Amino acid sequence: MKSLYLIVCVFLNLSMLAQQNFPMRTIETSKSDISDLYFGKTIEDPYRWLEDDNSPATAQWVKEQNLLTENYLKNLTNRTFVQNQLKLMWNYTKYSSPFKEGDYYLFYKNDGLQNQSVLFIQKGLEGEPKEFLNPNTMNEKGTSSLGSIVLSKTQKLCAYSVSNAGSDWQEIYIMDVATKKPLKDTIRYSKFSGISWIGDEGFYYSGYDKPANESEKYSAKTEFQKIFFHKIGTSQEKDKMIYEDKEHPLRYKGAFVTEDQQWLILSLSEGTDGSELQFMDLKNQSQKQFNMLCPGFKTNQDFITNIDGKFLIYSNWNAPNYQVLLIDPNQPNEKNWKTLIPEKEHKLDGISRVGDKLFCKYLVNACSKVDVYNLKGGFLYSIDLPGLGTVSGFDGSQKDDHTFYTYTSLNTPPVIYKYDIKTNTSSLFKKPTVAADLNNTSVEQMWFTSKDGTKVPMFVYHRKDVDLTNGPHPVLLYGYGGFNISLTPSFSIPMSYFVQQGGIYVMVNLRGGSEFGEKWHQAGMLENKQNVFDDFIGAAEHLIKEGITSKEKLAIHGRSNGGLLVGACMTQRPDLYKVALPGVGVLDMLRYHKFTVGWGWAVEYGSSDNEKDFNYLIKYSPLHNVKKGTTYPATMITTADHDDRVVPAHSFKFAATLQENNSGQTPMLIRIDTQAGHGAGKSTSKQIDEWTDVMTFTMFHLGMPLQNR
Repeated sequence: MKSLYLIVCVFLNLSMLAQQNFPMRTIETSKSDISDLYFGKTIEDPYRWLEDDNSPATAQWVKEQNLLTENYLKNLTNRTFVQNQLKLMWNYTKYSSPFKEGDYYLFYKNDGLQNQSVLFIQKGLEGEPKEFLNPNTMNEKGTSSLGSIVLSKTQKLCAYSVSNAGSDWQEIYIMDVATKKPLKDTIRYSKFSGISWIGDEGFYYSGYDKPANESEKYSAKTEFQKIFFHKIGTSQEKDKMIYEDKEHPLRYKGAFVTEDQQWLILSLSEGTDGSELQFMDLKNQSQKQFNMLCPGFKTNQDFITNIDGKFLIYSNWNAPNYQVLLIDPNQPNEKNWKTLIPEKEHKLDGISRVGDKLFCKYLVNACSKVDVYNLKGGFLYSIDLPGLGTVSGFDGSQKDDHTFYTYTSLNTPPVIYKYDIKTNTSSLFKKPTVAADLNNTSVEQMWFTSKDGTKVPMFVYHRKDVDLTNGPHPVLLYGYGGFNISLTPSFSIPMSYFVQQGGIYVMVNLRGGSEFGEKWHQAGMLENKQNVFDDFIGAAEHLIKEGITSKEKLAIHGRSNGGLLVGACMTQRPDLYKVALPGVGVLDMLRYHKFTVGWGWAVEYGSSDNEKDFNYLIKYSPLHNVKKGTTYPATMITTADHDDRVVPAHSFKFAATLQENNSGQTPMLIRIDTQAGHGAGKSTSKQIDEWTDVMTFTMFHLGMPLQNR
């Protein structure tokens, strides 16, 4: 059987290579005479009409583009093989780390190919797990996903949010925990919201007014978020508005109640960077307004817990690598702040309190390190971790004597451990089994020098039998580089599949992230954004220089802000890559802030409404730097019709512009998913379908032979 399989693989590989010259049909997108004047410069926008997601013309364009892409991929005879292999790797039981609500433990479980993970509940650690919420039954396509799940303080009721088709919009429902009977209460038009209970009486949440035009809710700018309190048994129309700000329509607002139910903490931000904290004493009936705790918006801060009437705050105030502050709400002025855990050499990436311990998660060269402190800020010990990877968890209440954490790396699916706080011991709780030989893979960290001399690290993931010095090898280069987000080693089925097929997956820790604190972030934002692209280009050049890969064997990939990264790098250096994969990307840097929540990114990118910002945005905006007569890498853009984070118009206009101007025979394709959004909550079947197409396209153009591994 194995020899027969090899014969089939050889036939498929020869078929792949034989088809490299099949003709590429293109679509000529109609253009309109639209332009904008920016500070004396006229910028044409001929595909502006594609921004109208309700237009029949846009719908027809989407249909034609999807048909073009589908027909192209059908000619790649390895597509079915890739899909079956991905399904095989995807089909293993997946668990989430349990979270504790009173006497109950809740966790997610996916049998392997279920579209959405199912939420289970059990009483105590020895209780029998029972199905609690199954989003797969909420619609027949499996495109509804669960968000926040919070039990009331006596665990009598459960409030949970549901998103449909990947949209950021969510609805909040309430049900009886014991009977699972739903209540009539329903909250609509909520987005970016938590749920925070007061006893069993009701809960706080963040919401928006009903959109003026329901049909435009996936693209129209969202403004004036408010804080409401919903009392159980009443209609949403009767919800009490707790906080609004009529002077700042674009601020995000969130509120939550402390574990002891005394304090209501208000968190405000003007975008994706910089925050402010205010507070209200719920036991003080005379207090009608929030008091200032940490003024914004030049620093980032999060409330951790309250100890003996004082607040613990995670903050980068005067500490680019972050620290833990102790603030007395009776004396909240900055001059009275005290440092409980000072800033260290490595970035403090998060902190939580469980029982009488503080768990501090640090990043050491983009890998997790966990140190444990007492409540007075005294260091106790570090937790032994399995290797170079990423740790999450360490959540719980002040009464708990144990917690859970999850460890993962590029070649290690998430492993869950139970941690005993009193004895400082970890015990294996859940370990998955994947249909792939991950023991035959290796993860190492390399460093290279970027254009301005900055040392930048990257993780290199490959099979042990792939000799890096004996290249060139096919490489999939991935990056993000923005919004203070760190890229740390974690398991990905598609990336592991690529490695199993003999490829090398490389993840670069670009500036703009937070791997090395706020200075690393600021070095890749606003007018410094070009550093991010230089880092990514530098990584590609280093891999080529070292003989690990070549221009004919190199694919680049990124999503969202990473889609911008790919778009900018493929337009700046189209000669450097064979394949470009911009996913759900921010590609029109002059108009991104005019849609949904795009305004919130101005603190990261700047805005074309400002002349200084316009002058650097126009230099790298992917849409505006496509040049006629240039041969671009084989490109497949991915987006989705319900993406209301980065609206698909970015990808539509970029695809049309590439198709118009690309001078070579390389394909310029766009794959537009339906009933899907930016990525969160995407069903398993849709993920497999998308990655089948992406991997098929990539492997074909990199000339990779198929392997049964």
